[in-house]
Amino acid sequence: MTTRVKRKQVPNSARTVRVGVDTGGTFTDFVFEFNGRLQIFKVPSTPSDPANAIIAGLERIAAITSGSQLEVVHGTTVGTNALLQRRGARTVLITTKGFEDVLEIGRQARPELYNLNAVKPEPLVPRQLRFGVRERIDSTGEILEQLTSKELDRIIKQIKRSDAEAIAVSLLFSFANPVHEKQIAKALAAWNLPVSLSHEILPEYREYERTSTVTINSYLQPLMGDYLARLTERKGGYSFRVMQSSGGSISAVVAAREPVRTILSGPAGGIVGALRAAQTAGFKNIITFDMGGTSTDVALCDGGKLRMTNEATVAGLPVAVPVMDIHTVGAGGGSIARVDEGGSLRVGPESAGADPGPACYGRSLLPTVTDAHVVLGHFAGAGLLGGEFELDAKRSTQALSALAEKMGEAAGRKATVSQAARGVLSVVNTNMERALRRISIERGYDPRDFVLLPFGGAGGLHAVDLARGLRIPTIVAPAAPGALSAIGVVAADVVKDQSRTVMLEVQTGVGARLEKVFDQLQQTMARALRAEGFAEAKQRHARSLAARYKGQSFELEITKTNGDIAAAFHEAHQARYGYAQRENVVEIVAVRLRSTGIVRPLKQERLKVKNSEQNQTRNGATVVYDRATLAARTILQTPCIVLEYSATTLIPADASARVDDFGNVVIDIS
Repeated sequence: MTTRVKRKQVPNSARTVRVGVDTGGTFTDFVFEFNGRLQIFKVPSTPSDPANAIIAGLERIAAITSGSQLEVVHGTTVGTNALLQRRGARTVLITTKGFEDVLEIGRQARPELYNLNAVKPEPLVPRQLRFGVRERIDSTGEILEQLTSKELDRIIKQIKRSDAEAIAVSLLFSFANPVHEKQIAKALAAWNLPVSLSHEILPEYREYERTSTVTINSYLQPLMGDYLARLTERKGGYSFRVMQSSGGSISAVVAAREPVRTILSGPAGGIVGALRAAQTAGFKNIITFDMGGTSTDVALCDGGKLRMTNEATVAGLPVAVPVMDIHTVGAGGGSIARVDEGGSLRVGPESAGADPGPACYGRSLLPTVTDAHVVLGHFAGAGLLGGEFELDAKRSTQALSALAEKMGEAAGRKATVSQAARGVLSVVNTNMERALRRISIERGYDPRDFVLLPFGGAGGLHAVDLARGLRIPTIVAPAAPGALSAIGVVAADVVKDQSRTVMLEVQTGVGARLEKVFDQLQQTMARALRAEGFAEAKQRHARSLAARYKGQSFELEITKTNGDIAAAFHEAHQARYGYAQRENVVEIVAVRLRSTGIVRPLKQERLKVKNSEQNQTRNGATVVYDRATLAARTILQTPCIVLEYSATTLIPADASARVDDFGNVVIDIS
């Protein structure tokens, strides 16, 4: 169970306080463990500079904890937003001569198969900033053409004239032999510019994906470095870690050097928090549904495991470092509703964000999803953040009235404010249901075998409708759902991912060769974790292989790394594609090692079966509960609205709901 922060100062009882921070489009969430409890609060985000909201929140925590050392883990959207808005650094790409256009050529595939007019996103590095260097290494690592000092001097002169702010280096087959990339890095060492080397960022084959990934890293380096410097150079002396897209944290130093690993930082924290909540509720197969103010992130976790991918696309650009398998749509509480030129009602992806925000925030007349809920009484007349943030219901009605008028004009008949509000919710639910279908049904999973776990400030308002649309029988509304991403980042372990291309056929003796490569990687990662304070007993090293049938273009990841590897791959291929070609040769493309430093788990607090008297009122026929007063094993009367500091949950009359021992509200709609 979590409690929201009380502003009064309390005695300092701990030398170190762990803090989780998640920056959203509307609010920035803070979670910290103090006096044996998790405490939460939110502050409005500052989109012009997200660091301002974070610094203000951390100063508030420092005052509450009275001089404690703060260990901060941050889920950030800085990298994602910079990619989406194309406001990264002026980046130069150095590559093998003849491969300067690989970023534009790509895989020669249209982004939309049946759209003849589809437009590919422009490369992050324009043609005039892509420089080819005379050198050549073959796929075995043998040097075919040496990189000369004369050639280096020529390239450096070109870079000097380019006004570069960051440099990406991606040479052909550098993953097999990085000697030429190291030469270039040494020649550039005297420059005060960030340099990204592909053999360090992604030592795997596929020159397009590798070049794209290292270019994104360089493109984000100056921005992320400045941002983290502003956060870490404060007088408070906070120690900082940053959440990775793969579900574990890294130091601020590494995040500044390799920002490509943080581009899905916030959503990854949400999945870690969701799995933690699902475990307390006794469920392993979950579909997560994170609806915030600007966007909605969905993911599927079967067997209580994080689902990873090395084939993500962000802002139309491939990113080949490990990321959680998350699908995002532009639908949130701040999504703006409008009537398009054809007379159809549209909701999003444009968002009112934190400023000016929905009409009910009192600074605009933009009709949003949140305003539709206000008009329909889904907040029971209460404000947000436990009443700290008041909602302007009159302004919401005014905004929805204008929308209803436009809907009426388009339809040729009058529309009421309530009809407009219900229409807005119906449209946004359709958009989000499509996203849920994409990560479940379209990938061969039956949603009826899963539990829906909604979180984010708006997740509980839409969960039942979405579960019904997908015939999901059970919903688990976790405690403090509006801050679950912040809880996830502070609960996440320290994670380091390494990979190496090997290109080995599965045959006699391959196990010994794999073991040698894994041992080398593990020794390196074990030293790195020890340097961060994790003894051997606090380390975990998970091995996996990227394998395929010889001749295929893409791989499947399997966790069996010795014994009958081929049989394990056949089984994985059968499960994924519905067939296996058992007579074909299996080829191991790359070995991957995920090294984890285990952090101290957050305390899981059980509720008392009989708590203080429940605080409930009525809003017409609807019961309104204050979640903070609900005891374990309480059976809720429906229809009801469950109010709490970070979110609101809506439960209709034909559903049943109960509170479990850890404060999760379990909703049965079967």
